Amino acid sequence: MTELLAKFATWGVLLSIAAYGLGLYIQRKTRRPWLHPLLLSSILIIVLLSGLRVPYPDFKASASPVAYLLLPATVSLAIPLYEQWELLKKNTTAILIGCFSGVLASLGSIAVMAWILRMERVHAATLLPKSVTTAIGMDVAKTLGGMAPLAAAAIILTGIAGNLIAEWLLKALKIEEPLARGIAIGTSSHAIGTAKALELGEVEGAMSGLAIAVAGVMTAVLAPVVAVLLP
Repeated sequence: MTELLAKFATWGVLLSIAAYGLGLYIQRKTRRPWLHPLLLSSILIIVLLSGLRVPYPDFKASASPVAYLLLPATVSLAIPLYEQWELLKKNTTAILIGCFSGVLASLGSIAVMAWILRMERVHAATLLPKSVTTAIGMDVAKTLGGMAPLAAAAIILTGIAGNLIAEWLLKALKIEEPLARGIAIGTSSHAIGTAKALELGEVEGAMSGLAIAVAGVMTAVLAPVVAVLLP
């Protein structure tokens, strides 16, 4: 099977698109929010690779063009941010404080969990950047001595969780300020959560997109400091 797939350089890209399309179709048909297409497509690809005994490095190399699109896709989130530029200038301090608080909560929760559960340092370091975008989180995890592939999985699951529960949680906590809602979503669940923020409103989407970049930088700076406290 590996030799057959080797003849088609982009089979990983085609598989990724087909798996996501199937996941999207299932979600629309079932109307179950927890059946997120990204989660379903990931499970489908894992099952197929395992069943056909295709090495993951082969899939990763073939699907690399998809990974290259992560950065421009993240940068494109600057468009709604530009449209809300005046709001950004008026609330710079509040935005920075909100992002900083979110990053501390994310890193601190992992550090506390690591001590309570007596996690191995490599696993704790892997989970530390769970709330930032994959492009940043994988590098941070690797730098801290964690496992980048596992960090990517944790980041995706965090984003899916944020996408699914963000609206419900905001309503439960009675958070109605659009700026606060956007910062909270972007800081805690990066780009996947931002997709939900864009559904909530233009301001929420713009602030969530901004929070991805700000929280990413803050995490890259603060994660090594928190890593010193890991068991």
